[in-house]
Amino acid sequence: MTRVTERHRLPAQGGFGAFVRSRAAEGTLVVQPRMGFSDPAQMRAGLAATRDADAPTVGTLTLDSYTRVGELAAAENALRQGIPLNGYPIVSHPAATTRSVLEGVQDASFPVQVRHGSSRPGHIVRALIGLGLDATEGGPVSYCLPYGRTPLADSVTAWQECTAVFSRLGVLGAEPHMETFGGCMMGQLCPPSQLVALSVLEALFFREYGCRSISVSYAQQTHAGQDEEAVRALRALCEVLLPDVDWHVVVYAYMGAYPTTEAGACRVLDGAAELAVRTGSERLIVKTVAESRRIPTIAENVAALERASRTAEACTPKAFAAAATDSQTYAEALALVEAVRNLDADPGRALRRAFARGYLDIPYCVHPDNRGRTRSLLDDDGRLCWADIGSLPLTHLIRPGRRREVTAASLLEDLSHLRRKADRDAVEGSSPTAVGGAPQD
Repeated sequence: MTRVTERHRLPAQGGFGAFVRSRAAEGTLVVQPRMGFSDPAQMRAGLAATRDADAPTVGTLTLDSYTRVGELAAAENALRQGIPLNGYPIVSHPAATTRSVLEGVQDASFPVQVRHGSSRPGHIVRALIGLGLDATEGGPVSYCLPYGRTPLADSVTAWQECTAVFSRLGVLGAEPHMETFGGCMMGQLCPPSQLVALSVLEALFFREYGCRSISVSYAQQTHAGQDEEAVRALRALCEVLLPDVDWHVVVYAYMGAYPTTEAGACRVLDGAAELAVRTGSERLIVKTVAESRRIPTIAENVAALERASRTAEACTPKAFAAAATDSQTYAEALALVEAVRNLDADPGRALRRAFARGYLDIPYCVHPDNRGRTRSLLDDDGRLCWADIGSLPLTHLIRPGRRREVTAASLLEDLSHLRRKADRDAVEGSSPTAVGGAPQD
């Protein structure tokens, strides 16, 4: 790993996490794209357009697939041949090139986060440190199980090393920031309680290895009321378990099959912005009207940022009648977190043991280290439920009962549920808040 030295310049005023928290203190939701282009000029243009959008924004450098899996020779070959990649190859471009992309765009009022998807991110973290970038995301579970066949033990070790080294950047003035991707596992059909638990467990992992600026993620699912329960549960757990960490919540617009109509896509995005505001979340990752068809343009990303920001401004935080700890989602998430933490004092070893015993088990994930005994489904109201809990430590919370059998046909139907509902509601003209089910008190 790269040794941290004074030559690695960092932004002032506390970095990415402090910026988001400062905007939250003003009552402002920060919005962010998932944007990455291999051409440096286009990447710079995308960052500048994000900065200049009529919205409170932070920037994103999303990396390409070759860089994510460490196939750097393939990335370099594509650059030589002028073949566009699906993201920015931060390791393969010369450092001077990336500095020219950031120069005059990134500053204390516009921090930039690097997003990548790597289970072994050492080469990426070395590049970040060399460039003085202070924000990234991922996790030993969430960037391992869904994306490939890297053994979980290898991913945990790699993330331990990278987190420890990245955390030392704090000695240079800005607090390095890590975002958990655990709340987005598989993008869809993972019950909210497990998303919450994984996000919290990865945050505890980052904390153990030195991070003191962390964001915890949650991806919008299929039912607005259940999503509110989940984000409130996430906040409640973090308040107890991360007392010495500067943390905030980042909500992701739905990551599954996206609506094919512009109106349907806008309704889902509106629902995500409303979820963020109603739950006091501080940041939102947007999606665009083009998601179901192709990689969005810079203009489409800006339009999504501005729409989400307008929706957020028109929404008000919600006063909840019940405590965040009163929901079924909270009870399940707490049980999962406690069961994993009781396996070992070290978060990395605890995560490995949890998957080996089936205390964590991701539905429909085919990774060799995932037991694959759990199943989920949507109930008649569109809420994500457990169809089979396998060895999850939830038997005291989930009563066995009659549920429809999960078949290939029913799984495909559940996967397309939100897309079909949003597109149908767009045609029928129902209210945006009805997407995914009505919010509940």
